[in-house]
Amino acid sequence: MNPFPWREAMAFGFGVLKLSAHEFWGLTPRELTAAFEGLNGPQRGAPGRAALNTMMERFPDGR
Repeated sequence: MNPFPWREAMAFGFGVLKLSAHEFWGLTPRELTAAFEGLNGPQRGAPGRAALNTMMERFPDGR
């Protein structure tokens, strides 16, 4: 299991949602995820190997 992405969560909570520290730390991770998905739509998991290979071919590093 991956650790919770606190840095990204704080950037979203403070920078995008403009929450106060009190408001942010009062949220559960599930509530913060719901707020994110409310703005950006549901998020899927990481791409599988085939999708990753396709993206790497379409968008190679160094161009």
